[in-house]
Parts: sequence; structure tokens; C-alpha cells
Amino acid sequence: MRAFITGGAGFIGSHLADALIARGDSVTILDNLSTGSKQNIAHLEGKITIHEGDIRDKELVDKLVAESDVVFHMAAALGVKNIMEHTIESIDRNFNGSEVVLHAATKHNKRLLIASTSEIYGKNPNQPLDEESDRVVGAPQKIRWTYSDAKALEEAVAHTLHKTHGLKVTTVRFFNTVGPRQTGQYGMVVPRFVQAALKNEDIVIYDDGSQSRVFCHVEDAVRAVLALVDTDSTIGDYFNVGGIGEVTIKELAEKAIRRTKSSSKIKFIPYTDAYPAGFEDMQRRVPDITKIKKTIGWAPSHNLDSIIDSIVLFLQN
Repeated sequence: MRAFITGGAGFIGSHLADALIARGDSVTILDNLSTGSKQNIAHLEGKITIHEGDIRDKELVDKLVAESDVVFHMAAALGVKNIMEHTIESIDRNFNGSEVVLHAATKHNKRLLIASTSEIYGKNPNQPLDEESDRVVGAPQKIRWTYSDAKALEEAVAHTLHKTHGLKVTTVRFFNTVGPRQTGQYGMVVPRFVQAALKNEDIVIYDDGSQSRVFCHVEDAVRAVLALVDTDSTIGDYFNVGGIGEVTIKELAEKAIRRTKSSSKIKFIPYTDAYPAGFEDMQRRVPDITKIKKTIGWAPSHNLDSIIDSIVLFLQN
């Protein structure tokens, strides 16, 4: 199978490239390296085809989609801090760039999987969140939600193209996917905590740490992606992909300290010291993964301990 991955040098995209190569597929990636890294795919040199470019380049995207059998649209501007500091560019890339990919896949009748996000659900307080849960977001001036808005529009266009033009699309909503190669640069909490713990530095928690999340190892997420795209009955449908075991951010920090045998201390700071104006957070975000379990039999295999251990091993090598 000829696979084309947008954002293939990114965190999830590079792990997806690994899995595709391991099973004998050919892989072409497109990445502008804004959040991705050549280091993520250096070990695949000579095994994949790499194009450094932008998903808003219609001519290039059209060519690469036409030459593929399946398209994995993983490219996105992401990370709350990044979104808030580069809002207009992020909206442009996340919506207009996605529209280019969607229309190219429709034109060439290609199998497509798009990476969406749990951000879709916003701050809906009714947890756990299943695929039919309502979107609850803040006022337009709360620019923290522009990522959610752009991805919601992407999903809406994909759904409409499926209904009107037969686009063979499956949508995946990732919940807090973590693991080796993820960077703390854009506020990603797990690598940030583990990196600090390994250096015996203060682990900085925003607000009081009572916020809770559920983390999913990237290997489990990639396994879900491949199973979904290989299953034709998932065309036109959308699925949560997330882990198990809800944990507060304070508990996460404490676990990172224990797993690394660190002498780090936990430091609390208000959101206003960490983010620009226009930020707000959600207290809980917990996935309901019943649908994907019933559809393809997928379930996560990693717990939080093994997730942290895999990141430690990666950072120490």
C-alpha cells in the first residue's frame, strides 16, 4: 500500500510512519517542520520519501494524494500555548490546509483518515465524552478555543464531502496522546513533567492541579489508526481514541517524581502567569471509547506507569 502522511515528521505522524514501514507499506510524508522534526524520522532515511512543504500548497498536495492509495491527514498547528501565540496562522493551517487535503482526496477518490481531537468537545462538563457529546466552547474572544473551532469545521467539511461526494473518510478524535518524541515545547504536560523530573527541577503545575485527564500511549493510538483505516465499515464515521485511568495533574506530577526517583518539588502557578489573555481550561476530559471497542475490538494496552517509563527511556538514550 502506498501511504501518504501529512505531518509525517510530527509526534504521532512519525510513529505512524514507523508502523506502516514495519508492515511493508511504502510511505511518503509532507511536513513543513513547524512542529515536526527531522530527528523524528532520521532513522527512516532511505525507507521513506520526504517532502518539506506546506499542506496549503494545492499543487503539491494534489500530486502526492494522486500518487497514494491512502492518505493520513495528521498535520496541524497544535498545543494550547502555540495556538494562543500564533492564532491566525494556526487557524489558517488547521482549516484552510485541511480543506486542501480533503478536496484532493475527494477528487482522486482516495481512502482518507483525518486526525481530529478531543478539543472538539470543548469544556463539556458531562463526562465521559462519547462521540455524540455536545460541543461546549467559550466566547469567540477566548482564543484558546480557536483550535477546537477549526477542527470542528474540518470535521464538518469531511462529513459533508462524504455525504455529497462519497469521500471515503474516517475521523479519529485523539485524547491526550503521549509518548516518546513528544515535546514539552508547546505546553504538553507529560514530557514537560518527565523532563523536569529527570533534571531534578521544579515541576510547574498551572492552577491547583485538580484538573484531570486520561493519557493514551502513541503506540496504542497508531494501532487504532491502522485498524480503522483497514476497516471499510468505519468510512463516514468518527471515533474517540483515548487511554484508561483518569488522573489529576497533581497526581501525574507525583507519579513522574516517583517513577524517575527524582528530588523535584512541585510548584503551582496561576494560569495568568503561563498563558496570554483569552485562556481557559476544562476541569475534566475523559474519553468514552466504547464505540471503537465494539467496532474494531481496539483497547489501549499501556497504563500511565508504562507511558512514563517509555518517555524516560527515550529521553535517556
